[in-house]
Amino acid sequence: MKVDISVATDPRATGENARQAEADGYDGVWMGETTHDPLLGCALAGQSTSHIDVGTGIAVAFARSPMTLAVTANDLQLLTGGRFLLGLGSQVRAHITRRFSMPWSHPAPRMREFILAMRAIWRSWQAGEPLNFTGEFYSHTLMTPFFNPGPNPYGPPRVFLAGVGDVMTRVAGEVADGFLCHGFTTERYLRSVTLPALAEGRRTAGASMDGYEISGLPFVVTGTSEAEMEQSALAVREQIAFYASTPAYRPVLEAHGWADLQAELTLMSRAGRWQEMRDLVDDDILNAFAIVAEPGGVAEGIRKRYGGIFTRLHLYLKTPLPRDAELSIVAALRPPG
Repeated sequence: MKVDISVATDPRATGENARQAEADGYDGVWMGETTHDPLLGCALAGQSTSHIDVGTGIAVAFARSPMTLAVTANDLQLLTGGRFLLGLGSQVRAHITRRFSMPWSHPAPRMREFILAMRAIWRSWQAGEPLNFTGEFYSHTLMTPFFNPGPNPYGPPRVFLAGVGDVMTRVAGEVADGFLCHGFTTERYLRSVTLPALAEGRRTAGASMDGYEISGLPFVVTGTSEAEMEQSALAVREQIAFYASTPAYRPVLEAHGWADLQAELTLMSRAGRWQEMRDLVDDDILNAFAIVAEPGGVAEGIRKRYGGIFTRLHLYLKTPLPRDAELSIVAALRPPG
C-alpha cells in the first residue's frame, strides 16, 4: 500500500513541508480544509515536488459550485503534471449554511450530482462535447470557446470522496475513483458496511473494484517510552470520544453494539464534560479503533488489520513521534524494493 502524510496548509510552509515529505519517501501529501485553503496548498505543494501525489483531504464540495471546482481542479492537474487527487467531503449542515452561507439538501444525492456535473464539464473540455448537464441541484448548459481551456494532457483529476454512512459510500463507489475513510472507523465496520456499499456503487456504475483506491486513516497509539504510549492513548481516547458523540457516526458504534455510548457521550459533550467522555473509551473500544503498538510493531498491526482493504493510508497520530521512529514505520509499510 502507498503511504501518505497530511501536511499543514499554512501557505508559508506548505511547499517546504511537501518537499520534505517527498524526500522522506512518502507517496503523497494531503491537505485539509480548516484554517487555510487546501487547493492553494496543493498548488504550492505541486510546485515544490516532482513525483508524489498531491491531494485535498478534504475540500468542502458544497462550499463551491461544480464549475468553479472543475476549473481549479483542472488547473491543479496541469500544474502537478497529473499528480492531483481531488478529495471531496460534504461537511455538516451547520457549516454549509452558517459558515459558508450555501444551500443544504440531501447530501448524498447532491454529492452524486456534484461529481457528475464536474465530469460533464471536464468531458466538454476534453472531448469537445457540448455542455448539457441538468440535474435536480445543478445545471450547467453554457460553455463558450472563450472559457474553454481545452483538453488537459494529463486527463481529468482523480476524484476521491469521503464518507462514513453507507449511502454516501455507495455514491463514492458509483461516481468517484477512490474512497477516503474517516479515522472514526473499524475493521468490522469496513468489512461489514463500507466494502459492500462501495461494491454496490461500483456495480451501479457497471464497474468492478479493480483499480479502485481506498485511502485509510487509522488511529495509531504508539511511543518510544511507556509515558509516550500513555500520552498517545489518552489523546486518541479523547478524539474517539469526540467523534463518538456525533450522531452521524452512530452506525460505526452500532456495528459493535456500542450504540448507547453515543447518546451518553452526546449529552456529556453538550455539558462540556470532555475528560469524563475520554474515560468512557475503554480498552476494547480503543483497540477496535486504533493500532496500539510500539513503533516497531505498528506496520505489522496495520498490515494484519487493513492489508487487504487499504490501497493507501496515512497515520492518524494524535501526539508527535520522533521523526526517525515515524519514518521507520513508513519504511516498514512500503513494499520491498
